[in-house]
Amino acid sequence: MSSAHRGRAHPLPRPRRALARVASILTALTVTVSVVAPMAPVARAAPQPAAPSPAALPDDPFFSYDRPPEYQVVREDVDVPLRDGSHVVCRLYRPGDTTTRPAAGRFPGIVYEYTAYADNAETFGEGAAYFVRRGYNALVCQARGSGESPGSLDPFGPQEQRDNYDVVEWLAAHPASTGRIGQMGVSYGGHSALLVAVNQPPHLEAIIPMNGIHDWYADTIYHGGIYSARIRDWQRQVAPDTLRTYAEHPLYDDFWRDRSVMSRWNRLTIPTLEINGWYDRYRDGMVKNYRARPDNVWLISGPWEHGYPEGQHADIGRGAYLAWWDHWLAQDPDAPLPATHVTSYEVPGPGAGHGWQQFEQWPPRDARELTLRLGTDGALSRAVGRPGTATFDVNTEPEPPQGDERLVFGTSPLRRDLVLAGDASARIRVSFGAEDGHLAAVLYDQAPDGTSTRITEGWLKASHRDTHTGLSPVEPGRVYDLDVHIRPTHYRLPAGHRLVLRVSSDDYPAIDSSAPPGRVEVRTGAAGSTLHLTVHNAPAGGTP
Repeated sequence: MSSAHRGRAHPLPRPRRALARVASILTALTVTVSVVAPMAPVARAAPQPAAPSPAALPDDPFFSYDRPPEYQVVREDVDVPLRDGSHVVCRLYRPGDTTTRPAAGRFPGIVYEYTAYADNAETFGEGAAYFVRRGYNALVCQARGSGESPGSLDPFGPQEQRDNYDVVEWLAAHPASTGRIGQMGVSYGGHSALLVAVNQPPHLEAIIPMNGIHDWYADTIYHGGIYSARIRDWQRQVAPDTLRTYAEHPLYDDFWRDRSVMSRWNRLTIPTLEINGWYDRYRDGMVKNYRARPDNVWLISGPWEHGYPEGQHADIGRGAYLAWWDHWLAQDPDAPLPATHVTSYEVPGPGAGHGWQQFEQWPPRDARELTLRLGTDGALSRAVGRPGTATFDVNTEPEPPQGDERLVFGTSPLRRDLVLAGDASARIRVSFGAEDGHLAAVLYDQAPDGTSTRITEGWLKASHRDTHTGLSPVEPGRVYDLDVHIRPTHYRLPAGHRLVLRVSSDDYPAIDSSAPPGRVEVRTGAAGSTLHLTVHNAPAGGTP
């Protein structure tokens, strides 16, 4: 594992584009705004727009790093002992002179996946083999109560966290280990990596969580206090015992605190490389993770859906992860880190998007807030407009809701490209005809031909408007200001397109269709509802 065995990769140069002032975008939105198909529904679109030609990687040695394989892969099934006398079933992959004879010497180790998805063991093994061939031990483990591991599955519970801690230390103590261990994983494995890091096993040096979570309650189970229909399907398939348990904890309490990273970020003291997808349902949590500890977290956000980036558009390749492990585990000073703490792919709408960009922080330092008002005429603009009210009715049937169960507000066709780069929020001044209510705020990119692409979304239960730890009563007919957090994105709307906001009480399957029936009245125009966006400079070539 000495640096003498590694060929340093040389990246191809990539052009950099100049940035124009964000003021030009704001000026473009001061024009008179018309209604986008007034109060008409926006069609649901595929979550990911059509991909353009293959994306060039950032001009950064980290993303072009690789070195040739040196070893074969020796596979061994092991029962890793735990402190309570139980064990978890794992598969250990070791560098070998042949596929049956381990190589002499000691190697750094990677817990490649600690997960409840035993059915994916072979796929995980194929990914782990890349690192094993380059001089790493790798371990893939089935969490307690999953696969062949005995016990009861409690996803991310305190017992599972202790087990993961023990697995890290077992791998560090292996005779073929240098004692320097990392952990990575996707989805379940990504959250496991974050949780084990805040529990601080002494031999854990760095992690690579992919599609991980910040708050198990809000990111996954109760979006804005509303139960997720999508996660209920996951529970039935993976952890049916949690169906009743999660329903018994509708508010944020110690049960969720014990399973989340959010309250323990001061304990994340090791280098963390977060791999985020702008089309992934957990992108909000990954960005919050970075913003909680920007000094020792590096964030890479690509045009990816949930899962490993491999095989998706603009995949960065495993060589980048190898550079991370070579730097922190093999302690190779020639192995590069990302040039900046944030690397983000500006996702394309149809015919738009400017690919990979690197920033010193997220949102970008020169990003600005743009406030648009929900107009009484259905417009979305900076104009104050006359005060008014827009209404829709919540019905229990049919599902999904029809056009009269939502409101739509839109800008006029954009005169210049508009780049969203960060979180958004919708402050909805609203009254409900029931003793509670749901709000879903969804942003769309509407093309000149009328087709719409979903950009991002947020949800809030009215009784959770102040906190998730207790209920705030809702009086029917009373007006409340509800701040709906909209998940972050990095998205370019081209000139000629419209930005559209849909307001409703349903967004199945992201949230349950369980809003109380009744009339919802949204205040518009002067002293009415507003949309708050984080916008970034448009490259000069994209401004008309």
